[in-house]
Amino acid sequence: MRTTDVLADGFSRIQENVHAVVTGLGVEQLAYQPGPQANSIAWLVWHLTRVQDDHVSDLPLNGTKREQVWRTGDFVRRFALPFDAAATGYGQTLDEVAAVRVPAQGLIDYYDATHAATLRFLESITDDDLDVVVDTRWDPPVTMGVRLVSVIDDDAQHIGQAAYVRGLLQA
Repeated sequence: MRTTDVLADGFSRIQENVHAVVTGLGVEQLAYQPGPQANSIAWLVWHLTRVQDDHVSDLPLNGTKREQVWRTGDFVRRFALPFDAAATGYGQTLDEVAAVRVPAQGLIDYYDATHAATLRFLESITDDDLDVVVDTRWDPPVTMGVRLVSVIDDDAQHIGQAAYVRGLLQA
């Protein structure tokens, strides 16, 4: 088993959980915020997908970066969110969180397309590529492998939060 196979398995578990959390919920349920400072399922799933899309597409493959699925898959238009198309959710206001009102199928479609792009990327790199430094703003500098693990970690936290909110809806 290659290291990238382990990473692919981690991302595939996120995909399974995205489907489990959003399937069967309507727009109102997906937009439910359990408290005045809380994030909704829709925002959490949109955000984790945007971060994965942004970060993985930014990793170099043969020296080049790829376009984000958010743009190439027409999700900017499909979601029609009232803020900058480059937004990934970092630092958003409560009004912006509340503005993410998307049907479950839209969230699934975007995650699935991002997941497919992630798997294509992982199939195209070697274990040696994982040692390439991709961000020197940190000490120690961030390698491709560390960035990918960081994305899985962030995704896992957010899908867990979304699953918790779904549980509150069913309580």
